Amino acid sequence: MFAVCAGAFGLAIGSFLNVVVYRLPKMMEADWQAQCAELAGRSSEPATRFNLLMPASHCPSCKTPLRIRDNVPLLSYFASRGKCAHCGAKISARYPIVEAVTAGLSVWVAWHFGWGLAGLAALAFTFALIALTFIDADTTLLPDSLTLPLLWAGLLLNVDGTFAPLSEAVIGAAAGYLILWTIYWLFKLATGKEGMGYGDFKLLAALGAWLGWKMLLPILLLSSVVGAAVGIFLLALARRGRDIPIPFGPYLAAAGFIALLYGQDIAGRFVPF
Repeated sequence: MFAVCAGAFGLAIGSFLNVVVYRLPKMMEADWQAQCAELAGRSSEPATRFNLLMPASHCPSCKTPLRIRDNVPLLSYFASRGKCAHCGAKISARYPIVEAVTAGLSVWVAWHFGWGLAGLAALAFTFALIALTFIDADTTLLPDSLTLPLLWAGLLLNVDGTFAPLSEAVIGAAAGYLILWTIYWLFKLATGKEGMGYGDFKLLAALGAWLGWKMLLPILLLSSVVGAAVGIFLLALARRGRDIPIPFGPYLAAAGFIALLYGQDIAGRFVPF
């Protein structure tokens, strides 16, 4: 029953995550522009109210507000055949994909952990990783407003050892950040280029805070191998130039999700002591 309820709840959360993925980067950009205007001594133009709640959901093409029946997760998309009911503009398949992925992973997590603090926390962890994955894929950004609360939540949950002993969680948070920070600077000193962003450091620190330091090696190996394989594949298809950055966050998030569910078995292979 918990898994079924989690799946239905995941559909609704997936609809909200679509809003987060689209609006949060735009909110960050507007904030940066306002800060730049203030530093330059210019008066920034009054911005229209734009956040995760306002304005209400609407068609990107004709701006018509969506009715309740137009905003039912998955069902509305297929009922309208992927088109706006008002102007007929095509709706991105991203929306039902995020909703379906969120629902499916919610069922998986709920079935794995069952009802309780660990199960509810794992659901929240999964929702945050989904949002970070799609934001990074679109913008190569990992917002502090998601990564930092995720890090602190992991440490607080592990005060009683929900997912890892507190000492391992603290070391995992520090080591997760410092490992990628060190790689970043070694790469920059050797090549003069930035190999990754600071958001990646914070995301790995958050994963370490949730899962403990023993999970860092499996997460790094899995995310690096998959990320390298995808990058080589894209280069081979000539879909991405060598100078275009490939976001690392989605691979870290995927590896972190796998470690959440099966980390103890994986860590036993990499860290037998």
